Amino acid sequence: MPSLRTFLRRAPAFLLPLADGIDRLNQGIGRLSLGLVVIMIGVGVWNVIGRFLGRALGINLTSNALIEAQWYLFDLIFLLGAAYVLRHNEHVRVDVLSNRWSRVRRAWVDLGGTLLFLIPFCLMVIVVSWQSVVRSWQIGELSPDPGGLPRYPIKTMILVSFALLILQGIAEIIKQWAFLTGQRVPPLDPPESEL
Repeated sequence: MPSLRTFLRRAPAFLLPLADGIDRLNQGIGRLSLGLVVIMIGVGVWNVIGRFLGRALGINLTSNALIEAQWYLFDLIFLLGAAYVLRHNEHVRVDVLSNRWSRVRRAWVDLGGTLLFLIPFCLMVIVVSWQSVVRSWQIGELSPDPGGLPRYPIKTMILVSFALLILQGIAEIIKQWAFLTGQRVPPLDPPESEL
């Protein structure tokens, strides 16, 4: 019967395909976010042009729905991009300290930070946001502005984005664990971001 120590040393090997799958999922969502940036810019440009052109022509060429669509697109880019940024190791950190550490020490700090801070924080946000999202769906919450958009879909994205962040955190734990047990050698530099 294998000991706990043996299990902990071998476990990352069969979990690495899961980590790679999560990486692919968040990579795809990151590409989607990139497309949303282009759409958001287009909507924003139209909102500005439509406002001034509409005044000159004496007709309304923009609306509250278009203005809110621009806000919602920005929200989606930020919310969906969080897991992508973590996957590419481009999140905020104290580089003054971590640049001087060995790769092993950084792996231990990343592993501990993910377990002690990232995942508990994400779970807390999901728990705290859950009732608000459910209530928003129950009442079919709409924007208070005339002609505005429904609020419940964008509120739902809070839950989705933090769930994706938890998944990416799990993938990072598996990869750091695999590195620390000698089952995977990390690249010298994090993968290049497309964003």
